[in-house]
Amino acid sequence: MLFAVTYDLGAFVSENWEELLEGLVNTLKVSAIAVAGALVIGVLLGAARAHRLPVVSQVTACYVELARNTPILVQIFLIYFALPQFGVTLNQFTVAWLAVMIWGGAFNSENFRAGFEAVSYRYREAAHALGFGARATFLNVTLPIGGRIALPSSINTYISVVKNTSLMYVIGYTELTTTALNISALSLETLEALTVLGVVYLTLVWSLSAAIRLLESRLALPEER
Repeated sequence: MLFAVTYDLGAFVSENWEELLEGLVNTLKVSAIAVAGALVIGVLLGAARAHRLPVVSQVTACYVELARNTPILVQIFLIYFALPQFGVTLNQFTVAWLAVMIWGGAFNSENFRAGFEAVSYRYREAAHALGFGARATFLNVTLPIGGRIALPSSINTYISVVKNTSLMYVIGYTELTTTALNISALSLETLEALTVLGVVYLTLVWSLSAAIRLLESRLALPEER
């Protein structure tokens, strides 16, 4: 029985590997852009909220609440179907990475805000005593320490960003999930398609998690090692 299942999966992959590979590449491209964008958004807006910058902090709070309290599927539909009503038309690839980046950035900004606020005041006080200004203190003290504190919680956000790329089937973008579902609809090999899909996503997420955990251990603060 196990041999038969393995043979079926092997046959499925060998028959459709080109389409699956193309879908995987599309998933990786969207994930890479979205994770990098979520990191930048998280650092910038997290710093704005942690330091309570006028106007920027309030606007960021509204963005975070809207993005975190509405389903990402609704956000995808708004970007893809609603924006053209205002003359802004984006292709499927752009909508794919933009939607998950906006969603991930909202969660990541809270991760970094908490990390920056957790930096002990004595570190910032020491920087001021050395003559550092506000910007130098942030770049040399708050960011390196707060970024390390925020890293564990950021891992979950990056993993969710990768998994949420699978929702792009609703707009027909040919990432891995869309590709597998299309193959399944044509060949009726639903079990094989979903099994391969699950294995690939498990491998992707586990690899990302392991890489960030390794980075976390390398960047751990001295007292945490």
